Amino acid sequence: MDQASAMIYEPLTMNLQTKTLIVVAGPTAVGKTAAAIELAKHYNTVVVSADSRQFFREMGIGTAKPNADELAQVKHYFIDSHSITEPFSVGDFEKQGLALLDELFKTHDKVVLAGGSGLYIKAICEGFDELPTADPAIREKLNLELEEKGIAYLQEKLKLADPVYYNEVDLGNPQRIIRALEVFESSGKPISFYRQATVNKRPFNIIKLALNMPREALYNRINQRVDIMLQQGLLAEVKAMLPYRHLNALNTVGYTEIFDYMDGNTSLEKAIEMIKQNTRRFAKRQLTWFRKDQSFIWFDARDIDLIGQMVKVVEER
Repeated sequence: MDQASAMIYEPLTMNLQTKTLIVVAGPTAVGKTAAAIELAKHYNTVVVSADSRQFFREMGIGTAKPNADELAQVKHYFIDSHSITEPFSVGDFEKQGLALLDELFKTHDKVVLAGGSGLYIKAICEGFDELPTADPAIREKLNLELEEKGIAYLQEKLKLADPVYYNEVDLGNPQRIIRALEVFESSGKPISFYRQATVNKRPFNIIKLALNMPREALYNRINQRVDIMLQQGLLAEVKAMLPYRHLNALNTVGYTEIFDYMDGNTSLEKAIEMIKQNTRRFAKRQLTWFRKDQSFIWFDARDIDLIGQMVKVVEER
């Protein structure tokens, strides 16, 4: 290589090495959105959402999306980017997310990836092994069992087949449970086996930050958030979703409980109580997922100098 070529080549190599994805993760209601926005403002960059329900335009209140003021402060991606009528899997998110990051890193040295969906964060940071193709007859059988015996029956099957995934998955989402069971019944191996993939090396650095707070404080925040959602019009939002309730996107906490109320199966008071309880359980599963990953650096979300501490860790690494 001649001297002129070396002069051109070296800065490009150094530039590639400085591209960094800053992950901000943690349980629901812990304050990820606010922290991600402040970090993005500090680094004059953007936020990419890794929340498996905030993609959908039709689901606003029940998914606790950033509000208009927050969205105005920094540019967000994967918020209101898809319709619930469009199939959108974690594999789709990996492909589209990596393509987006490739573009964003052309103009930003750092990008913030924020969300509580561990599977979607893993997709961007590591990727997955290919899951085996399931026999359609197995899926049909499992769907019939769901219809005849209920979700609790499938939850117990999953607990026996794959206790690791059982402690991580959204147990209120029948499609995820069915997918895990069909992988097990097709291959004889649990879905968690396939998720112990060899990490796919990404062409950027990754720094993983996670927020938490004492359980009682977090649970109080969750309960308050649900009350606020109801004040904002959650009932009307769910009612508008009734024609689409069969879609996988709506098999989620905050929607299924209200559907139950609208079907006359429970009182509104009980439905609200169940949303709070199921959200607290979901937060517990999120924490289990993120704690398994030793590369996360944890922060107390109540720290008065939270952003300063997070920036310090980013700069050190």
